Amino acid sequence: MQKESDCIFGLRPVIEAIKAGKQIDRLLIRQGLQGPLYHELMAEVKKNNIVYQIVPLERIELVTRKNHQGVLAWLSIIEYQHIANLLPMIFEKGEDPLIIALDGISDVRNFGAIVRSAECLGAHAIVIPEKGSARITADAVKTSAGALHSFPVCREKSIVKTIEFLKESGLKVICAAEKTGIEAAGTDLGGPAVLIMGSEEKGISRELVSLADKKVRIPMKGNIESLNVSVAAGILIYEISRQRSM
Repeated sequence: MQKESDCIFGLRPVIEAIKAGKQIDRLLIRQGLQGPLYHELMAEVKKNNIVYQIVPLERIELVTRKNHQGVLAWLSIIEYQHIANLLPMIFEKGEDPLIIALDGISDVRNFGAIVRSAECLGAHAIVIPEKGSARITADAVKTSAGALHSFPVCREKSIVKTIEFLKESGLKVICAAEKTGIEAAGTDLGGPAVLIMGSEEKGISRELVSLADKKVRIPMKGNIESLNVSVAAGILIYEISRQRSM
């Protein structure tokens, strides 16, 4: 549940925050809202490609009953980047990109832990979709051990199109697959790559799996059939890093 202390509310404050270049992490707008300020807000939202939700009044008042005027916004605590801008810079350094794409991972602590592993093990960026991903909160930053303040996070409108772009740019697409994949240590994971991790509940979407060049798994020896997604991500990122250092 989002807290009132974490957000700004009211039409004019939200409009001015957007105009000032503040990155909006989430925006709620009351269903049926109208008027000149509403239209000004929507013009800024569309101009800046801000993700928003139209919700009933009750949803907004779960957060605050102050004079919100039907608008609530949460500011991003990090500055998001775009992978299309970042990728050429990695190649220009003479490095093989290692991008971690997260499909449907909504738990903030898992997200933070994955970012921590990615930063420690030499990955270059995390890619997340605009919708259906964990919000970057203070808990996520804490779990990342502060890595989120410096490690690039790219929030993209379509993760499928982003993976297609990365594949066309020469990156190998690696999907984590618990049951159908090849053992990670038994296949070549070297070269430019994007590793896709899916949620523990739904896994990786079929659209993304269809783009995979390799499906890999971590061999399991215990009675528990699966690992926490952040642990699995750490193991696979390590294996890719290990192979690159050989």
